[in-house]
Amino acid sequence: MTTGTMPSAIRSGIPAGVWALGFVSMLMDISSEMIHALLPVYMVTVLGASTLAVGLIEGIAEATASITKVFSGALSDWLGKRKILAAFGYGLAAFTKPIFPLAASIDWLITARFIDRVGKGIRGAPRDALVADIAPPHLRGASFGLRQSLDTIGAFLGPLVAIDLMWLTADHFQAVFWIAVIPAFLSVALILVAVREPQRPKELRPVRMPLHRDELLRLGTTYWWVVVVATLFTLARFSEAFLILRAQSIGLPLTLVPVVLVIMNIAYALSAYPVGVLADRMDRVTILILGLALLVLADLVLAFASDALGLGLGVVLWGLHMGFTQGLLATLIADTAPAELRGTAFGVFNLITGLALLLASIIAGALWEAAGPQATFLTGAAFAAMTVAGLLFIRGRLSGPDHA
Repeated sequence: MTTGTMPSAIRSGIPAGVWALGFVSMLMDISSEMIHALLPVYMVTVLGASTLAVGLIEGIAEATASITKVFSGALSDWLGKRKILAAFGYGLAAFTKPIFPLAASIDWLITARFIDRVGKGIRGAPRDALVADIAPPHLRGASFGLRQSLDTIGAFLGPLVAIDLMWLTADHFQAVFWIAVIPAFLSVALILVAVREPQRPKELRPVRMPLHRDELLRLGTTYWWVVVVATLFTLARFSEAFLILRAQSIGLPLTLVPVVLVIMNIAYALSAYPVGVLADRMDRVTILILGLALLVLADLVLAFASDALGLGLGVVLWGLHMGFTQGLLATLIADTAPAELRGTAFGVFNLITGLALLLASIIAGALWEAAGPQATFLTGAAFAAMTVAGLLFIRGRLSGPDHA
């Protein structure tokens, strides 16, 4: 490919492999979200599952993904190879997709959902470590921001496509599920053909037992401080399901409720890449604090919103805070972890923050039941403020010349 035909962002330094991984994520997200947007309704109305069963299936599925990430990340460090594990994870997810339209009982759907989340767990940490391996250090923020942005585009395109196809097919669930198979297999083909893993530098130390206590200590104090701050932050940003509940609580019509997540993901997608570029040019901790300030504002607006306008503003602020923080947290993990332990670092980070998100959602749900939505969002704002305090405490460790 000649320089003249390259997109300007690639000419400016972001490698083609990072772009390819971004589109791989986007295609798989389109496929997954087309199915997941309809699956709870399909399970209840077509297969006769209870809402309790839906909740248990989703909880187990997401916990499985978080736990699997630790082992796949560590395995990628032990092998010294990342692409093969990322491709296997995407492939596993793709091969579960035809089960959804073929499933005749809830048992088949549980199996497919479980294997799909195992695939997500297998690919997550090796893929993020691969982005860090491919991206030049001075463009690491932009690279993670770009991948996150493309991934999030898939997250809002999937439900939109599903809604349109349900209208076109007169609510034929299986037809929509079959169409969702196509982008999943395109995603696998793209990672196999377009992503080239860089050679492991010969000077890197071989890692024999990545999850051994000695290796985890090698991740370093600064890495663990990043994990602590990220965990506090995750406690502040409970599941987006509560945005849906907030929309219902102010009387938004049921048919318009899914639009909340579409608006949130548009704000997220539009901000993630520019913020990543900015993170390569200025102090990353300052940007993270700005992201937390956006979360505090989002929580306050959502706590006191009484109409669709207030809800919309809160949801946009929520999406912007995601754009300001998610790619940046991944960049900080890549910055602070030793190169030979990046897979393990991302795996441990994903496990701990995944468990924190589960805890945050339980706390948010209990608060909602006991005291209503206002208490839930105000508590989220308090956790976000605590995270800012934590960031200010470790700012010196993260704002050195290598991390500015």
